[in-house]
Amino acid sequence: MPADLDTLWGRGRDFLGCELAIMGGAMSWVSERHLVAAISNAGGFGVIACGAMTPALLEAEIAATQALTDRPFGVNLITMHPDLDDLVRVCLAARVGHVVLAGGIPPGAAVRAVKDGGAKLIAFAPALVLARRLVRSGADAIVIEGSEAGGHIGPVSLNVLAQEILPHLREVPVFVAGGLGRGEAILGYLEMGAAGAQLGTRFAASAESIAHPNFKQAFIRANARDALPSVQLDARFPVIPVRGLVNAGTDRFMAHQADVIRRFQAGELGKEAAQLDIERFWAGALRRAVIDGDVEHGSVMAGQSVGMVSGIQTVAEILAELVGQMRAVLAARA
Repeated sequence: MPADLDTLWGRGRDFLGCELAIMGGAMSWVSERHLVAAISNAGGFGVIACGAMTPALLEAEIAATQALTDRPFGVNLITMHPDLDDLVRVCLAARVGHVVLAGGIPPGAAVRAVKDGGAKLIAFAPALVLARRLVRSGADAIVIEGSEAGGHIGPVSLNVLAQEILPHLREVPVFVAGGLGRGEAILGYLEMGAAGAQLGTRFAASAESIAHPNFKQAFIRANARDALPSVQLDARFPVIPVRGLVNAGTDRFMAHQADVIRRFQAGELGKEAAQLDIERFWAGALRRAVIDGDVEHGSVMAGQSVGMVSGIQTVAEILAELVGQMRAVLAARA
């Protein structure tokens, strides 16, 4: 007798405290109170993207989210944030039950603070060896995110990460992320041992998302092949890969890199100044795309699942569609 869906993702549901073991990806400027509350109210698990927020701004965002939902939700904190310790304290004071530490190996002090404060800690792992290390250091759950995802990405696809990690890491729930757009794919990973899934791109184009209509329409028009990682021209000047829709801004970034490298080689810029110049190119570009609607020159971060965004749906409709696709497969087998 094949396992039913409640059994397959029961561990993930219990860990998150929600009906559906589907997390919302933490997307800067997008994963704010409205989208987070909508995901949690529809039975999933919303996650606030703290990003560069100050502790005061995060405190206000958590309170505003709690005013919109009485369901569980989490907060994603970037480990490199200069006020990380204060941000953790804000989460604990607001009784946030789940804290996600992303963007690097979580500092020991932050891990201890989350654990001592009674919250559950979720961390990202790009390899099995690091996943095991994170579990030993206190992570209560792991997210493995493939390079198909939007935004900042690693080099390995979810398909490979899942095969490397899911059969061997059983101590904590493991959630899969990256390029997920249909229920059948999520079901396949649940059957491999995943406890649940995390989706970002489909929720970014939802009715409840505050993203500009231009941003959502860009998603609807795009195909998977349009969502490409940023390109690094010179190994001396590393560029952290970011997956987004190719546009005029992408072309300008390539030209900008080439110009900075030329100036460095001519002695007009030092190495540190050149690196900073390249890194500053995209400053504010995500906000320009998401909030202002400049999808030609802004950074339109999107995963390869963008090709599965065919229209604007409510969060509840997206979740119902995903669950319906999973249940249809299980019913066909039965």
